[in-house]
Amino acid sequence: MVDDGDLVRMAGIGKRYGGVQACHEVDFVLGAGEVHALLGENGAGKSTLMKILSGDVTEYDGSIAINGRPVRFNGPTDAQSAGIAMIHQELDLVPGLSVADNIFLGRELLTTLRTVDRRRMEREARELLDRSGVRLDPRRPVGELRVGEQQLVTIAKAMSLDARVLIMDEPTSALTSSEVERLFDVIRELRQSGVGIVYISHRMEEIAQVADRATVLRNGRIVTSFDPRELSTAEVVEAMVGRPVQTMFTTPESHTGDELLRVDNLKLAARRPRPGRRDPDGISLTVRSGEIVGLAGLLGAGRTELLETLYGVAPAGTRTGRILLQGRPIRPRGPRQALAQGIGFVPEDRRASGLVLFHSILANTVVSSLPSYGRLGVIARRTERAASVKMADRLRLKFGRLQDEVGTLSGGNQQKVVFGRMLLTEPKLLLLDEPTRGVDVGAKAEIYRLLGELAAQGIGVLLASSELPELVGVCDRVVVLRDGRDVASFSTADSGEGDLLAAAMGQGEVFEEVGGAQ
Repeated sequence: MVDDGDLVRMAGIGKRYGGVQACHEVDFVLGAGEVHALLGENGAGKSTLMKILSGDVTEYDGSIAINGRPVRFNGPTDAQSAGIAMIHQELDLVPGLSVADNIFLGRELLTTLRTVDRRRMEREARELLDRSGVRLDPRRPVGELRVGEQQLVTIAKAMSLDARVLIMDEPTSALTSSEVERLFDVIRELRQSGVGIVYISHRMEEIAQVADRATVLRNGRIVTSFDPRELSTAEVVEAMVGRPVQTMFTTPESHTGDELLRVDNLKLAARRPRPGRRDPDGISLTVRSGEIVGLAGLLGAGRTELLETLYGVAPAGTRTGRILLQGRPIRPRGPRQALAQGIGFVPEDRRASGLVLFHSILANTVVSSLPSYGRLGVIARRTERAASVKMADRLRLKFGRLQDEVGTLSGGNQQKVVFGRMLLTEPKLLLLDEPTRGVDVGAKAEIYRLLGELAAQGIGVLLASSELPELVGVCDRVVVLRDGRDVASFSTADSGEGDLLAAAMGQGEVFEEVGGAQ
């Protein structure tokens, strides 16, 4: 660690959103060449504190000093001018623009004639991507990239600013194991050059690898700071949630019933090929009522594409094979029809596909089940509010008022709203795509508890996840996909993570490790 004194000193920071005190008299210090981990449950105040530092939030109590000089930013541009860059947990890229255009958005490189120098931008973008350990065509539209690849583009974008302070909010949430290792190499390089890094993560195993110091926030207050090599994971988790967490995977015993879903030789030939995507190419599987079935596979195996096809949001094309729900053939042609047939879907990207961020928590919770709360086109406001309150209590949602914009919630609480909206539709089958991505350990345990309750009620669950411990710990069975096909099925009572990984990789083949998002 390079120690040239404090780069950042935040003192007495306070911020309130409606009825929620996001930060309360927080003191935070970052040294030059230091990696300072910031830990806490979703809603603990981590992201709010860093949004204040990065200029995204300008109204707050307290003070900030950079290199000993008091500052008060009027926006992100001021913070960037002061040498502060932030990699947000929720990606802030423009899908229709190229990788290079996104990296230099608002800071386009110009020729001597004051026109955009695309050749230079593409060259420098490629160099930044290579440094981040990813091979992407800088001319490719960002909207065509997988979530993990988009995450790497945001990292390259932040590095292009030559910042002295770099804030990383869940930077590995969608990366493969090999991509994570390359990112750690980049962090070590930046640390040696004197860059101070704030590292926000819910992955305990990462903290000891990269951090010099760690601070835990709970309910907007700092509860402890420590050397990450001195405390056990259990001790850190207890500090985060304020209580001992005995085990993550404690789901009630459930008993599977009759066959709920049957997929027979499902194939989809999209009219327009999607780079980096793998549509179903002969997938067969079953889910029984009260059963949690996992979907495992490497990056690009086709997990997300299978769930999208079952929910009716796959691209137009030729589809063959059969989908049967409770023995009846179905052919969902969109979310409305899928919901009417008893199929709910929690997508991987909650902000882009699961929520309307500028609408209220209440509106987002009831939007998929509005017909249930009124007659003759008249919405029963009191009924929908009562249903929303009941669901919020069930999911232990942390919020100020139901009228608050859902975008003001933490990532984990936003995920709970998506869950709540689907559960209010009373589904028979629940499709989950990376349901715990970017969610803290406490919220993960709550989601696992919820899945056990749903299974006990007879709801079938099809869960796609990149986390092998999650699949083994939560699911009754796991189906492994490779290249759009089902290649193996395991009972988790008799199999472990190694079996899933071996099947996903294929005999004698070399692939990236399981990880990342589809």
